[in-house]
Amino acid sequence: MRELQAECLWPVGAELGEGPLWVPEQERIYFVDIKSSRLHALCTGSGQRFSWSLPDFVCWVVPRRDGDGFMAGLRREVVRLWLEPELRIEPLALPLELGEHVRLNDAKADAHGNLWFGSMNNADVHRPDGRLFHLRRDHTLSVQDQSIHICNGPTFSLDGGTMYHTDSLLAQVSAYPIGPDGATGAAQPWRRFDDAVEGSPDGMTTDSEGAIWIAQWGGGRVCRYAPDGTLDTIVRVPVSQPSSCAFGGPDLKTLYITSARQDLGQDQLAAEPLAGALFAVPVDVAGLPAARFG
Repeated sequence: MRELQAECLWPVGAELGEGPLWVPEQERIYFVDIKSSRLHALCTGSGQRFSWSLPDFVCWVVPRRDGDGFMAGLRREVVRLWLEPELRIEPLALPLELGEHVRLNDAKADAHGNLWFGSMNNADVHRPDGRLFHLRRDHTLSVQDQSIHICNGPTFSLDGGTMYHTDSLLAQVSAYPIGPDGATGAAQPWRRFDDAVEGSPDGMTTDSEGAIWIAQWGGGRVCRYAPDGTLDTIVRVPVSQPSSCAFGGPDLKTLYITSARQDLGQDQLAAEPLAGALFAVPVDVAGLPAARFG
């Protein structure tokens, strides 16, 4: 087993950094600060930094296959989003039927261009009010699972036949078989975490060998696991709350890691001056390009 150390790229101080996304044609790594309603981007070539203020929580962004802006999850709705030459938002009016205090949380597109995204109770994470949604390319919406506490980190196997998904409160990653039509079968436990020791599984991504990289909230690390759940690599992060990860760079051999300041007391913040920063670490195995919707 190897150990690596992540380095700070941008001490942005995000309240709840999440959803890193590499857009190669722009040489930018995007990520959201959910609770601050901010979307950030770093141009890795020039070092230029960009930030946009959204009208509400921004929970995730996913690129579109047509290259025309993004899909984005705000607090309680899915929208189309354009950032340049100016910020523009177009609601999709999907029938999400979110309960009181429930917001969206985390998303990814699959290799077929469909979108998977989850929800959670923002006021009480112990309530199993979260749902796992599936938005097809034709904008047909379905609920694929429910009674989830904190929906996090969808990622997929190399053959596209399995989706890995997390209920972070239960510290468990489950594997869902996916049929040709995108419908999921019954979830099977894939790996349970000792959240007191390892941290709770949060955002995750898949590399070109089919291994799963998982940010471990409270554990100060991001770990690589073989498809059978065996621990292979530990990336240490100098903050307690790494939240998600994504591959980027010209060769997809840089792992970008978001983090959060949320719920940290003054003593903890003093001990973690980089809490909420964007981090990066070079790795030996390339990741996969981000799948796009449409």
